[in-house]
Amino acid sequence: MDKITILLVDDHKLIRDSWSFILNSDPRFQVIGETSAGEEAVEIAKSKRPRIVLMDVNMSPMNGFDATRQIRKYSPGSKVIGISMHTMPAYARRMLQMGAMGYVTKNSSKDEMINAIVEVNNGKKYVCEEVKNILAQQELEDEGGSPDMNVLSRREIEIVQLIKEGLSSKEIAQRLDISLKTVEVHRYNILKKLSLKNTAALVNFINVHGL
Repeated sequence: MDKITILLVDDHKLIRDSWSFILNSDPRFQVIGETSAGEEAVEIAKSKRPRIVLMDVNMSPMNGFDATRQIRKYSPGSKVIGISMHTMPAYARRMLQMGAMGYVTKNSSKDEMINAIVEVNNGKKYVCEEVKNILAQQELEDEGGSPDMNVLSRREIEIVQLIKEGLSSKEIAQRLDISLKTVEVHRYNILKKLSLKNTAALVNFINVHGL
């Protein structure tokens, strides 16, 4: 049986070495390349056409989202599994939107990682249990009437996006060409509509639920 060829992409050498040792110890797998950079990952995928790419989400200057999109464009036969320290479903959703077939966190076990590789290689999508449990909890909260972004106006969503980018109320006012007082009123209304106490809670809400 042909081995499942794998490309490892992570900006920490110790993690790449660990994954390589674990996967090459299993007769089903063969690591055919590794890199710490998204740009190089795209080039390796173009030339070596791995069946699976284990893609770290948090890299720079090219992050895992952009690298995944490029790999899907230039090596469509390669299936990408996103890997991140983040358990927020918004990250998993975005990776899947970029063309990834799976998402696991760095808290996942070796067995879950291997299971993800096998499932994705067989053409199935795979999201780790940790993220699936958070998604299930969110759905329960939503059924219980938890607010979502749909309650906000277009202007309020604009302001939320700028808050997410780290802009102050004064900077938002300048960007949107409105008064500082108007921005503060919008911020108050956003928190009230979403039943949130402060800006920190709003940023967390955005990270968990997406924008």
